[in-house]
Amino acid sequence: MKMITAIIKPFKLDEVRQALSDVGVMGLTVSEVKGYGRQKGHSEIYRGAEYEVAFVPKLRLELAIPDDIVDAVREALRQSAHTGDFGGGKIFEFDLEQAMRIRTGEMGDDAL
Repeated sequence: MKMITAIIKPFKLDEVRQALSDVGVMGLTVSEVKGYGRQKGHSEIYRGAEYEVAFVPKLRLELAIPDDIVDAVREALRQSAHTGDFGGGKIFEFDLEQAMRIRTGEMGDDAL
């Protein structure tokens, strides 16, 4: 099992969710986050005044998946979240030792 964490631009959420659903992902968790990478934030103009936005709004997706769909999920995320611009996002993969469904007590892949 793997835990995938992806940081994406907020306007890409619907496209990413559909792409993940198409490859068999049954559920995911979405959190609103702020951060920066190489782009180091950006400038915006509000009511005629320019100001620096140091932390850019992003979404953090977390999904636990079985090993047999890792490559498909990675590619679905990459293609659907791609913007071609700096700050398009990142995908992180972690080994997931165990998962348990609280309602039924199922463990491992059955819990996903």
